Amino acid sequence: MNIKKILVYFSLIVVVAASIYGYMLYRNIFSPNTNFTEKEVFVNIPTDADAETVLKIVSPYIKDIELFKMTAEKKSYFANVKSGRFLFKNNMNNNDLVNALRVNVPFQLAFNNQERLEDFAGRIASQIEADSTSLMKSFTDENFLKEQNMTRENVISLFIPNSYEFFWNTSADKFRDRMAKEYRKFWTAERIAKAQAQNLTPLQVSVLASIVHKETVKIDERPRVAGVYLNRLKKGMKLEADPTVIYAVKNNANDFSIEIKRVLYKDLETDSPYNTYKYEGLPLGPIAMPDVTALEAVLNPEQHQYIYFCASVTNFGYHEFAVTPAQHEANRKKYVAWISKQGIKR
Repeated sequence: MNIKKILVYFSLIVVVAASIYGYMLYRNIFSPNTNFTEKEVFVNIPTDADAETVLKIVSPYIKDIELFKMTAEKKSYFANVKSGRFLFKNNMNNNDLVNALRVNVPFQLAFNNQERLEDFAGRIASQIEADSTSLMKSFTDENFLKEQNMTRENVISLFIPNSYEFFWNTSADKFRDRMAKEYRKFWTAERIAKAQAQNLTPLQVSVLASIVHKETVKIDERPRVAGVYLNRLKKGMKLEADPTVIYAVKNNANDFSIEIKRVLYKDLETDSPYNTYKYEGLPLGPIAMPDVTALEAVLNPEQHQYIYFCASVTNFGYHEFAVTPAQHEANRKKYVAWISKQGIKR
């Protein structure tokens, strides 16, 4: 066999070998390589994650982790690992999986009425990368509070319950600053004017709204309840709001797991700036995080002459309203008789 034929055969072998290698490589990269039955799953890659961390996180969702690793190396993924929330779809191939890890997918972060700032931090920490400790530190940073003209006691007003689009890898400070932006967006010139018409600042609206929120779960009743408290403020009366007493008792005990369904006379003597039976005006800050319906109720209260109200025993969830002490006392006696009959002592 002459040299020319040898070269031809050698070339053919090289071509075949290359074709086989190319086919194997193509199959490895473009064959399905997922290991979950759901239609799709999300994986969270933390900030500053390295190759080892990523492989450990994604391995439960990938059938052959070595093939995935090979593809990721060929696509130079490990040289630029991104943090965030990433979407894996069932039957994705290795190429698609690596590409998916380069697209940070936002989500709708939601929170509702939280009783304390600590509760709120925990709620947010369950949804983004930042932990509750870093969130609390960020929320109560002295420079930030000074910039917002807020205090540790009322900064919870800054967070308006709603649903917001966020990336999972949002830091504590970025989350806080975004919420401050949303707070300013909420307090339009029109809403500020409505607050001023009630002789209240936005922060005071939040404090009163938190009481209204806790006082009634009935959204349609909140403007009427807000009207009662505003009438009391205008007359120079104490608010005498039961929810503030409950908050004061829990706050003094440093135990918010206490269940209080019935406010006792001894509770009214609780020495706390949050106890509106003992101290005039509004508390230091909100007793919970009021939602938008409670805020709007204070800004758009029902106009009436009611000064008193008591839980209704015929229209459960709602209240009976009164103008005079005598009317209120009759309603109160009905309620006391009913709650005693239920055997509710605390």
